[in-house]
Amino acid sequence: MWGGFFLVVPLVTVHFVDELGWAAASVGLVLGLRQLTQQGLTVFGGAWADRIGPKPLILAGCLIRTLGFAWMGFADALPVLLAASLLAGIGGGLFDAPKSAAITAVTRPEHRARMFSLVSISGNLGMVTGPLIGAWLIHLGFRTAAVSAGSVYLLAFALLAVTLPHLRPAAERGSGFAGLRAAALDHRFRRFTLVLVGYFLLSTQINVAVTLKAVALAGPGATGPLYGLSAGLAVVLQYPLLRLVERRWRTRTALVAAVLAVGLSLGLMGFAATFPQLLACVALYSLGTMLVYPTQQALTARLAPAGMTGSYFGFSAISLGLGGAVGNLVGGLLTDAGKRAGLPLLPWLTLMLVGIVTALGLRWALRGVPTQAQLEGEEGL
Repeated sequence: MWGGFFLVVPLVTVHFVDELGWAAASVGLVLGLRQLTQQGLTVFGGAWADRIGPKPLILAGCLIRTLGFAWMGFADALPVLLAASLLAGIGGGLFDAPKSAAITAVTRPEHRARMFSLVSISGNLGMVTGPLIGAWLIHLGFRTAAVSAGSVYLLAFALLAVTLPHLRPAAERGSGFAGLRAAALDHRFRRFTLVLVGYFLLSTQINVAVTLKAVALAGPGATGPLYGLSAGLAVVLQYPLLRLVERRWRTRTALVAAVLAVGLSLGLMGFAATFPQLLACVALYSLGTMLVYPTQQALTARLAPAGMTGSYFGFSAISLGLGGAVGNLVGGLLTDAGKRAGLPLLPWLTLMLVGIVTALGLRWALRGVPTQAQLEGEEGL
């Protein structure tokens, strides 16, 4: 599914702007609508999963995204492309949080971080292979690429329909949004979610400030090695690194250390004078980011009460939505401000400060969170 996504989304700009001559702003509107729709609906998708189970929502999301991506290939006007993008966003919003809820339900608590790590590895494989396949398919036409991307989700629908068990809700809990209200009123989880906005602000910089620095040091061709290194390290090292960290640190300690590593690596990037030096910093950045996803997901599953897992995963999407939106804006603003002020270190030291504050904030927000062993002991009692 990640491969199908990255097969077509990068080609949208190439096709409609470079080939058809559309305004870049119009295509930016299309891509922004897709992300906004998906992130907004993800919050509610998790709550619905608690009511009817995740499988129906995952299957519906796959079918709707199939239609959305395939329709993009036939778009000949902006309203049509906007409608197709809206469908693609709705599909993603339906299966995103329910997917995490399903993984939580079918995985033993002590294995959840590793399972989320494997999911992240598969996502990085898709990020690497999707654009390569898309670059080959674009020679056959954008329509072929779009329909092929949609077909991936149709295949996913068939596989999940057969293999994913129907996970019935643990309990009836009032209205469909009772779980969301519970997550919003859970002081510890609310703090956890809001503090994570700082991390997602940092995680978007690989697409903004880091990319701009790479291009400045090595030209437009630098983006290939930059993204290849980041995704490649995640594919090769994420699972063994997580296993190593699990044996030595608690999950919440690992999350705080990983966020701190991301912040420090961004600070070091300000001092990188050559492209290899920047890549060394990106390696540290990647080591941090590859630990954040599985530990954050495992902690979300641990903090969620029985029967509200989907709602908690849906509510947690707020941090990604806010952090991603703010990060894209802040990264560009800080870079421009540094240039105007003659202070090239300004964006990097500011981002490092955000990382340090976020790490301290997570340590505060997660105070008193029981370990998995403690939870199992309580259940035994």
